Amino acid sequence: MQYEMNSVVDPADERLPLRGLFLFGLQHVLVMAASPITAVFLVSKALGFSDTVTVSLISATFFVCGLGSMLQSFGPKGFGARLPFVMVPGGAPIAIFLAIAQQTDVQTAVGAVIITALFYFLALPVFRRLLRYFPPIVVGTMLLLVSVNLVRIYGVTIAGKPGTEGFAAPIEVGLALITIVLTIIAARVFSGTLQRLAVMLGLLGGSLVAFALGHMDFSGVLSGPVIAVPQLFPFGMPKFDLVAAIPLIVFSIISMAEATGQTIATAEIVGRRGDAHAIVPATIRGDALMSLVGGLFGTSLIITSGENVGIVRATNVKSRYVTAMAGAILVVIALFAPIGRIATALPGAVVGGTAVIVFSIIGVIGIDLLRRVDLREHGAMVTLASALSIGLLPILVPGVYSQFPQWTQMILGNGLAAGTITAVLVNALFSHQGAARHPADPAPSIQSTPQGANE
Repeated sequence: MQYEMNSVVDPADERLPLRGLFLFGLQHVLVMAASPITAVFLVSKALGFSDTVTVSLISATFFVCGLGSMLQSFGPKGFGARLPFVMVPGGAPIAIFLAIAQQTDVQTAVGAVIITALFYFLALPVFRRLLRYFPPIVVGTMLLLVSVNLVRIYGVTIAGKPGTEGFAAPIEVGLALITIVLTIIAARVFSGTLQRLAVMLGLLGGSLVAFALGHMDFSGVLSGPVIAVPQLFPFGMPKFDLVAAIPLIVFSIISMAEATGQTIATAEIVGRRGDAHAIVPATIRGDALMSLVGGLFGTSLIITSGENVGIVRATNVKSRYVTAMAGAILVVIALFAPIGRIATALPGAVVGGTAVIVFSIIGVIGIDLLRRVDLREHGAMVTLASALSIGLLPILVPGVYSQFPQWTQMILGNGLAAGTITAVLVNALFSHQGAARHPADPAPSIQSTPQGANE
């Protein structure tokens, strides 16, 4: 079944039949579900939360992610990009949230989230003036680093950490590889709707194999309450400590840069008319608002996900109503506890295999942007080489800066942050010196008229 786009309507504004909306929205949910589940279990285990608190946090996280996905998809009043975005608790913010909670207490960590969300609003007017420093060479490099970093993170989900019991267990690695292979087969064999659902079919196929091998446990799905209602301030009133919030505030600047790359890349993929840079502030305002709401419900920062960029490219389904449907599904999951418990039963290796192929597609998008740059030109070559060297080092060699002062590790130890900052600074240096006699194409912007209208 094919969905034809009206030539007058932007692909992002295409309205699909309800069945298609549900299936494609469910695919987004299945791919991103591991992120909120993993985030909550990581925090709960480290801080010793009870099962009741853990279930409440899972409910709250899915609820806020669902609301945020609908916000970014519909974009009311300049809050949200009106692009096919989903929102998740980012991996880096979770780690920072946990560090703050362990150094102080969880109420201070929640207060840091709220402070950072407000900082987004204060910093945005200044950040908008910096968008010109994110041309294709910078955005493409950033997406490539995002891809490599996420593949490494989910590679650990598949194989475990070196030196731990069960590291690189053949059954776990095998399930991940089977999931990847099934995704490729679905993309090659099927056409139309089923081809667009290749990622979800690969995930479901990998899960069926895991179930057949006895690696899925549904015993806890029907235990516990049926309805889960998120609670405001589950840890009591937040404590506001500006010094404790500094690590999250520093991350928020990097998050705005990452949101810039994701917005430009997604606008390019879906063929959104107009200047892609003009949409960026709406994306960041959406991130800020949902992070603020997340803080009220006890979560860490809730930000626009890079995961769905790969899904949109892989499926070629560009409608923002699909991610709005994904948001609605997430809200239902949040309120109906057994569905959330089913999501927790998905094998980590299968989810990891799906994530690896989706995140690799993000790297392909970055490479596609870099193709617009003349890398034979000296400034562009040095920009890319320096950004990759600084960015890949902490990704490929974790702990390389562990002997450095703590404040430097916040930037240098984050490959995405270090690589992106390097790309911005080196590119600005060469551009300022007029080194580029043949500058690269301007940052991606979408034609304001339909293709061929002026030909």
